[in-house]
Amino acid sequence: MDTMEWYRRAQDGFDDVLASVPPGRWDSPSTCPGWTVRDVAGHVVWGQLQLRAWATGADFADRSGAPGAPHPAGLAGEDPVTSWRTARDASLATLTEDALTRPTTIPGMGEVPVVAVVRLLRTDLVAHTWDIGHALAMDVRLDPVLVTMAFEWARAHAVRRPGFFGPELTPPGEADEQARMLAFIGRAAWQPVAA
Repeated sequence: MDTMEWYRRAQDGFDDVLASVPPGRWDSPSTCPGWTVRDVAGHVVWGQLQLRAWATGADFADRSGAPGAPHPAGLAGEDPVTSWRTARDASLATLTEDALTRPTTIPGMGEVPVVAVVRLLRTDLVAHTWDIGHALAMDVRLDPVLVTMAFEWARAHAVRRPGFFGPELTPPGEADEQARMLAFIGRAAWQPVAA
């Protein structure tokens, strides 16, 4: 599969977990410090809006869903699943072969083609799929190939600051690749959800 096929697979995994969130749980704390499940959904919606702008060359100054933003929940709205799907579909429609080669500038990465942003967001989707599922005590088993891709991307582009990757954790010796990848980006997959 190519980059876009794996990206769509990551989107599908996120969609599956998002669609499983019970109606009364959107404002539950997530595994992302200071964010609710709705905030995580809003952040992911923001990523799709930003990707669409970069793919089309449009200006995009909205920082309300950026990593570490105080409350991205507004971008998810009252119906986070519909907000996500609308943003996802609009973004995907712009990701033509030409758009994927369009240069854009990303803080910490410099000038890169849009396809590099797709790889970043693939990792973001994998992480946030787990974040939402784990916050709601779901047993989220991520696609093993996507886990490997996310782990490789994270090791090559580790951004350790608030709102991005947390401090690297040490997983238990018997941890599988999913738990090791999550530990690398600061998530303790082996710990139960706090009550």
